[in-house]
Amino acid sequence: MIEDFQDALQAQGDIRPGRVSPYRFFTAEEWARFRADTPLTLTADEVREMRSLNDPTELEEVRRIYLSLSRLLSTHVESSQMLFRQRARFLNFDEQDNKTPFIIGVAGPVAVGKSTTARLLKQLLARWPSSPKVDLVTSDGFLYPNAVLERDGLMQRKGFPESFDTGAILNFLSAIKAGMPHVKAPLYSHLSYDVLPDGFVTVDRPDILIFEGINVLQARNLPAGGRMVPMVSDFFDFSIYIDAEVSLIHQWYIERFRQLRATAFQNPASYFHRFTQISEAEAIAHAEELWDKINFRNLEENILPTRPRADLILRKGRDHLVETVALRKL
Repeated sequence: MIEDFQDALQAQGDIRPGRVSPYRFFTAEEWARFRADTPLTLTADEVREMRSLNDPTELEEVRRIYLSLSRLLSTHVESSQMLFRQRARFLNFDEQDNKTPFIIGVAGPVAVGKSTTARLLKQLLARWPSSPKVDLVTSDGFLYPNAVLERDGLMQRKGFPESFDTGAILNFLSAIKAGMPHVKAPLYSHLSYDVLPDGFVTVDRPDILIFEGINVLQARNLPAGGRMVPMVSDFFDFSIYIDAEVSLIHQWYIERFRQLRATAFQNPASYFHRFTQISEAEAIAHAEELWDKINFRNLEENILPTRPRADLILRKGRDHLVETVALRKL
């Protein structure tokens, strides 16, 4: 299994057989040993509250995967803070007036468990002995409103890079990195399937920000002449990609749709309530069409190509639990 994953990454990165991979690969059991004496600060009930629909993550998965990841991130945050202090002394400025948050990007396709990972990390990191302030923002709020997408003929490409207000994302992350107080991020409603017109969350100088979304590692076309055009990932200090076989992601997407049809879609205010008014077979046929025309295309064209840009890849197996971890070499 680990060899297949390594081969896939090498092929994607055009790393020919016999050449060195930029990643180190670990089985889940090997990875679990790196947790050392990192304490488990979550309860089983808290984990269940944080996991997304159709995600079976339990406390044992936190022990196997996320405690080691929390320890790794701790070393990166400490190193970043040390470098910041050294540069402050070099430039002879008061470091107390220039707080630079550590930003973690979490990427991956739909239905793979990004939200669960982001929420678990938020709680684990906030419970370090130093009690850092940790905020979580998702890129969904930076989607253009449905009215704009419909006007521009992009509703069938919702979730593709062009459906996001990339300028607003860059402005937000730039303000966070600059240590500005009270930075607003727009909110998204999965019930209405749209950006909330007056909905915002305020991020006020966190120690750590987790920024989660399907396309957050997306590159962009560069202009001629060397003009500065930042990418979203330029603001990340560490990036994580949640991965799985495409066939499994497809299966989880349909399973999640089926469960949502029996729960959240039952609300008359839900954008997808219409799928509860037809037979299950018809609804699943629509879900398959959404997968084929939107989600699979976005995965193949935009999301999966960003996988090799991640610092760490969590590869899930059939049971939706992490089987392999790939960590980029320094």
